[in-house]
Amino acid sequence: MRKLIVSNMMSLDGYCAGPGNDTSVLPMDEAFDAYNAKRLGAADTMLLGRVTYDMFRSFWPSVANDASATPTNRDVSRLMNAMDKVVISDSITSEQTEPWHNTRIISRADAHEQLTQLKRKTGKEIFVGGSHTLWNDLLANDLVDELHLMIGQVILGAGTPVFDRQQAVSLRLIEIRRWDDSDNVLVRYEVQASRPTK
Repeated sequence: MRKLIVSNMMSLDGYCAGPGNDTSVLPMDEAFDAYNAKRLGAADTMLLGRVTYDMFRSFWPSVANDASATPTNRDVSRLMNAMDKVVISDSITSEQTEPWHNTRIISRADAHEQLTQLKRKTGKEIFVGGSHTLWNDLLANDLVDELHLMIGQVILGAGTPVFDRQQAVSLRLIEIRRWDDSDNVLVRYEVQASRPTK
């Protein structure tokens, strides 16, 4: 089966955004950008919730041709533009996917079944960046294969917790990594299924 990989930035005290859902308070540096470019390169599908999809499509499509952007961010933009997008939403319409045309919309009620089928198809990884409400639901329902959490050198004190309250989830540590030019630390976990795969 294809792996569904979640990549998320978080503060040392466990928040993925500050008050008001402000993600700019997190130290998303070159190491973070380069790691996400690597993950996108290993995937052929990006899975997003409605809020993150709207945010991404309003920013990333034009970055590929922005001479002022970093080479890494231009690579991220090109990879995102080229790959298939799957959005879990009950409100978005096909007219709201411009300028990304390669977008499939799945209703929330159908998400678990449709994503299970998607994982069974031949292909590369399925990448989830941001969309913490979506991936917390998928994590609680045994649809996430790996959690890649980059822990930033900041304590926010308040904000949006990385993990929603849910049942216990067992993890196995795969890797801990630190870059020479960054104070961020990556921890990668394999998610242990809580019930037999159907």
